Amino acid sequence: MGVTGPTGPVLDRDEVDRALARLGAEHEAIETSLLALQDHAGRRLLEGAELTGVTRERWASTEASITLLWTYFDAYTGTLRTAREIRSRRRWSSREDLVRLTELLRGTSVTVAGAAAAAHAPAGTGRLSERFTLAELVERMNELYATSLDMVVAADAVWSALPARIDLLAAELQRTRRLAHSVGVRPGEHPAGDDLERITRTLTRLREQVVSDPLAHWVPAQGSSAPGGGRPDTTTYDREARALEDVRREIDAVLTVRQDAEARLVRLRDVLSRADRTLAEARSARGEVLAKIAASEVPAVSGPPTVLQEQLTTAAEYRRHAQWHRLSPLLESLEQKAEDELLRARESLTAVTAPLAVRAELRGRLDAYKAKVARHGLAEDPLLVERYDAARRMLWSAPCDLRVAEQAVLRYQRAAVELLDPRVPRQGTPADRTGES
Repeated sequence: MGVTGPTGPVLDRDEVDRALARLGAEHEAIETSLLALQDHAGRRLLEGAELTGVTRERWASTEASITLLWTYFDAYTGTLRTAREIRSRRRWSSREDLVRLTELLRGTSVTVAGAAAAAHAPAGTGRLSERFTLAELVERMNELYATSLDMVVAADAVWSALPARIDLLAAELQRTRRLAHSVGVRPGEHPAGDDLERITRTLTRLREQVVSDPLAHWVPAQGSSAPGGGRPDTTTYDREARALEDVRREIDAVLTVRQDAEARLVRLRDVLSRADRTLAEARSARGEVLAKIAASEVPAVSGPPTVLQEQLTTAAEYRRHAQWHRLSPLLESLEQKAEDELLRARESLTAVTAPLAVRAELRGRLDAYKAKVARHGLAEDPLLVERYDAARRMLWSAPCDLRVAEQAVLRYQRAAVELLDPRVPRQGTPADRTGES
């Protein structure tokens, strides 16, 4: 660097090329991160939720940060594009070009204007725009991205963990309440009944709070700077789960004396009912598969287990007439057979719907590759368009031949890979490729 300019030593051609290569890689990494944040499930949930409390405040700030992130990224992109255009003018850049490139790559060449930038400028400056070097702009984007991702990940972690657990506990609570009522454990008549009412109110209130203000139930990790470092606060949930377990033990003590046999019969009916519903779903799915999937072997689905239902009726009669010596071995046999029947029904449903799952996977793979080539500006390539249309017709037509459709997807995938990565050897001549279907 034998010459100098306003920003210090002027970069030579090789230094400019290295800087542009590094900035290009950095630009791609930033874009990937921003798109991932944009598509994050937590961000979409926050965008559509009715928020309250600390989450509403944090999300308003985070939304502004995400908007500013894209503003910064657009400014970064524009500066990088300008530098590339200047460098591409001639093979051997003139001194004027090198001075200008040095200013763009090292100097405060990026101007970000607008209300968003002014809002994040230092207080009291009254500035309506900010100026950065590219390095400063990347540092600012990294800061905004980390804080935005931290908020999004924290909210998503709470929503992923607590509502589902609360719902499962609430479902168990309802089953326990019905069982408690059947043995005379009611509010005002038994302490366990009062506990069930209190647990119900607490869980209802907790779920409403978690859904509207998830960050109020988030415990950040001490000393952690990683986005999303922390855990959901399950203190209230754990306390109520323990309380419900205590109530359940109290009711079990009653059931052991009064209704052990009846509870086992209820569970048996539930298992057999689930098996029947699963088999009905499998039969319905089989008809759909036969209509939509060609050249596929779909296993037959058996009917409901009538023998087990008859044995269950016999068991209920044994209990009604207090024939405990006959009921006990019959219940033990029925419990094992019912579980086996439910497992068989689930396996049947899985086997029947397997072709639909394969078709869904092929559709997803096809659309994923289409999106990938579109991001690289290759969506209009004639070969890709032809192969995509062919694969899509096969996958969205009924009946669908999965083997043929899979080959069509693979052909599209191979063509996309060849265009995206020139290092991959192309198969055949251009004329051969054009003629493939």
